[in-house]
Amino acid sequence: MKILRLLNKKFILFFLYTFFFCNFVNSNEPVDIWNIEKKDNEKSLSDVNENIKDDEELSSATENIKKVEEKISIIEETDLNPKKNYLVGLYDPSENDLSINMWEFSDGEKISKIIKNIQNINLSNDAKEIYSNLILTNALPPKKNFSQEQFLNIKIDWLIKNKDLKLIEKFIIKNNEQKTDPRLLKFYLDQYLSIADLENACSIFSILKNNLSDIYISKYRIYCLINEKKKDIAQVQFELLKENGFEDIFFEKKFNFLMGYSEENESKISEKNLLEFHLSYLTDSNFEYIPRSDTKKIIWTYLSSFNLLENVNEVDLEDDEKILSIEKATHEGNYPEKDLLNLYTRYRFSVNQLISVDESFKLLSESEARALLYQGYLISRDTETKIQMLKMLKEQFSKNNIENAFNYELIKMLEQLDAEEIPSNYISFYENQLINKKNSNKEIKFNSKIIHQSKLLNYFRGDIDVEKAQKELEKKLKKIQKKQKKRKYYFSTKDIILIESFISDGVKISNKSFSLLEPDLNKSNIPTDIEVMINDGEIAMILLRLVEIIGEDDLKNLGSETLYFIISTLNKLNIDKIRNNIILKVLPLKV
Repeated sequence: MKILRLLNKKFILFFLYTFFFCNFVNSNEPVDIWNIEKKDNEKSLSDVNENIKDDEELSSATENIKKVEEKISIIEETDLNPKKNYLVGLYDPSENDLSINMWEFSDGEKISKIIKNIQNINLSNDAKEIYSNLILTNALPPKKNFSQEQFLNIKIDWLIKNKDLKLIEKFIIKNNEQKTDPRLLKFYLDQYLSIADLENACSIFSILKNNLSDIYISKYRIYCLINEKKKDIAQVQFELLKENGFEDIFFEKKFNFLMGYSEENESKISEKNLLEFHLSYLTDSNFEYIPRSDTKKIIWTYLSSFNLLENVNEVDLEDDEKILSIEKATHEGNYPEKDLLNLYTRYRFSVNQLISVDESFKLLSESEARALLYQGYLISRDTETKIQMLKMLKEQFSKNNIENAFNYELIKMLEQLDAEEIPSNYISFYENQLINKKNSNKEIKFNSKIIHQSKLLNYFRGDIDVEKAQKELEKKLKKIQKKQKKRKYYFSTKDIILIESFISDGVKISNKSFSLLEPDLNKSNIPTDIEVMINDGEIAMILLRLVEIIGEDDLKNLGSETLYFIISTLNKLNIDKIRNNIILKVLPLKV
């Protein structure tokens, strides 16, 4: 069957006619041509058949060919059917306790709706992790209102939005037997080119097993061959394109120049796509390009990577559009924040403006206002005025949706302030900005007095087995029973989350201990829609809902009740690996 998938019908028939009429071998039995591949390993074709000697044998051979034609027809209707489902993904379902059929019972229209909602949320890293594990797991598409193409597109959309080039490369390699999606490959090539990493961009062509008919990718391949000094192969590829009707005057001129066929040095710059922009730069020794505020983000990145951005010390301060474009570029990471702040120091303000910054900035243009606030910070002496200027400056960046242009430098400035001198009305701003500096990879500190902070957590790290966890839990519960008369132990929601997870995994609890816990167990209040989906076996839809619920929040910032029903839901679905990961993020005390 493997051979037949690679051969078309005409070729197979030609092979069979040749096999039956042109080989001078003898045979007393019909040949099972479907076992040719297997028999090839045992003996050659000349040992399988004898010479066909008379008309009766010819007639038998003809009958065999007719049977083969019928089988080929069946293959064309089944194995070669383009609508047949195939798996495209990155992770094996067992890696996260998921199933190959986890989408099977869900309605495609509902899936599309919830994914659309998720795409409009700025997901936290925790939500992204769950969504990525779900979307990139190998699974069959839903049977209702959802095509194979739509199913593939949600994976491609996520990979592109997430912009993890290493993850995209793994995805392409993992699914190399399938046709690579041109949209994903274009994104991959452009992103690596934009950061001046031609080696990684071009190396993907040595991995691909399937040739793509996409013109843009074909031009990329030809350019990569030239860049790798493989001009003979590049010439062949270019001629093949031309034979298929390819016409692109711009690319052909660049091709001829790079191949050494022409000395023409055209100064025209094309912004049609990144490859053409790169070829414009590569073939023009006098290349000069001034980006605008509406210049594509990827071209800004390219200019920054190839050191082609204008020096901020040479920018005309009267050109408001230019300043705005630099601020936007800084927001997108193409100019260092320090360069933008240095540009602000070039503005000249009157003494009155500097004395009354908090009022004067309101009368200026947006860029000038930010420059005045920054200079106000520089000349301030007391902590209260400094943090006031920084807060107002950050608000001005956020107002124009370029808040990322003032992140790292803001944190540095805040760290230089004396925390004890921060006025009460600025403490919230101060702490919220610095919170990202805290180390999220802190060591777990165990507290034997609290169940959900005890060494029982080692079970979810995989350090102890169920049997040992059962003994440890029972020991703790007995101690609590003894102390109940003197000092009541209140089971927190997080304690119950841990205990119910143990029970879900098969940990047995004595009757005495169970009676102690019973009033607090099984009160997670799972939302009705999720309960219905649990009963219907809609695993993937449930995980999508959990991603939507977590949204922009870190798991550790969710309320205990929300965490409770999330863990309860995962317990009911037996998705222990994702559950364990969440437990280790939200239950332990970290220092």
